[in-house]
Amino acid sequence: MSTIDHFSTATAMLAALRAREISSVELAELHIARIEALVPPPNAIAIHTFERAREAARAADARLAAGETAPLLGLPMTLKESTLTAGLPQSAGIEALAGHVPAQDGPIARAVFDAGAALLGKTNIPVALGDWQADSPVYGRTNNPWDTTRTPGGSTGGGGAALAAGFTPLEVGSDIGGSIRVPAAYCGVFGHRPTETAIPRTGAFPFADLPNPTALLGVQGPLARCTDDLELLFDVLAGPEDGEHVGWRLDLPPPRATALGDFRVALCPPLPGVTASRAMRDALARLADQLSDAGARVETPDLPMVFEDYFADYLRILTVMINQGTPAEDRHAMAASLRESDDPVRRAQAEGLVMDAPGYIMAAHRRAAAQAAWRRFFEDWDIVAAPMVPDVAFPHQTGAMADRTLTIDNESVNYFANILYPMLAIFPGLPSTAFPAGRSAEGLPVGLQAIGPYLEDRTPMAFARALEAEGWAFTPPPGY
Repeated sequence: MSTIDHFSTATAMLAALRAREISSVELAELHIARIEALVPPPNAIAIHTFERAREAARAADARLAAGETAPLLGLPMTLKESTLTAGLPQSAGIEALAGHVPAQDGPIARAVFDAGAALLGKTNIPVALGDWQADSPVYGRTNNPWDTTRTPGGSTGGGGAALAAGFTPLEVGSDIGGSIRVPAAYCGVFGHRPTETAIPRTGAFPFADLPNPTALLGVQGPLARCTDDLELLFDVLAGPEDGEHVGWRLDLPPPRATALGDFRVALCPPLPGVTASRAMRDALARLADQLSDAGARVETPDLPMVFEDYFADYLRILTVMINQGTPAEDRHAMAASLRESDDPVRRAQAEGLVMDAPGYIMAAHRRAAAQAAWRRFFEDWDIVAAPMVPDVAFPHQTGAMADRTLTIDNESVNYFANILYPMLAIFPGLPSTAFPAGRSAEGLPVGLQAIGPYLEDRTPMAFARALEAEGWAFTPPPGY
């Protein structure tokens, strides 16, 4: 009799499959029954592919019976709706693209299918992946399993909710503004934004089916309910972009440390423009105490940046990236409107909307200088520990993002404060692992992040694993 249930780890599920304690078909049916049993559902999985999962599970059982192995053979899982997958919708929540169905798999879908996974479905996202919610006219709104009146985060919000609800053991998201790690923090699971060049970036958005050497900031990466599963999926996904297989190899170093007491941890100082909530500050203080008790070096040094300049350049490049297909006249009109604001965020966005090629190249040069500064910083430190977001999951919001606010400890702040902590790792392309850090006074998940050195992804994942062993772990939402 198998002890596997819908909250078992992917690692445990795979071990049970290989020991013949459960079949892939039984495992798929367990998850399908779980998804169908929750009424009302959190609307985490926008597209169900149950028959496809059953067919893949039958094939996996035959392969297992024949003695074959593969990293994910027989395991059911989900992919973000915007992930390029042959024969399945890829709209990114954009109503005009609701009928877009690609004919080929991108490198992410190909990697998980080659590893033997059975696809349960594709998870919900916001319009154009451009929000810290998962709500669109194509698929509707996803609710957070911890509190259905609140967001699960975005843009991989459906994926975070699906993991927390026990619908899937693994998920792949994308992250250009926190879209892997914000849902992980809001839903109490783990998420890893990889080093920018460690996992193929192609296929994370409709029609983005070819490698783009001019693209910066955006990545794809894993979410899971435990660190072993997170690294398992990271290893499946890691590799070259299409066309580079003939010579490109990835040989990541082992983690710099594995025991908590052996890490050199820089605590993130307060950032200009937003004060993290009491829940976040308390979690960071608990972390510092636990690290100190374990014998780790823990300090709050200056980070290697002038924050305002760093943030402005991030916003400029981000705005270029997310407006590539916007007609020039529309970009100039939006820029003219944004320039009238006193808000530095909007002014930086205005500059990005009308940035010319020399301006973009100079911003990329400044980014390279920031990357060099971080390399020097990580000669003395192994991890930067920081809040993942300024607060816990916020109530669902509607209306223009520019008009929204967040309420943090009874104080109203700009909605875009949500991007400040995620962008610390995004701008220089560093790996960052989001991990659970307890509960707020309202009982909502609190999420912190561990930022590590470039191409040393195993270091922040090892740090999160050491904390997980000490209780900084996923727990199911009440009632689930």
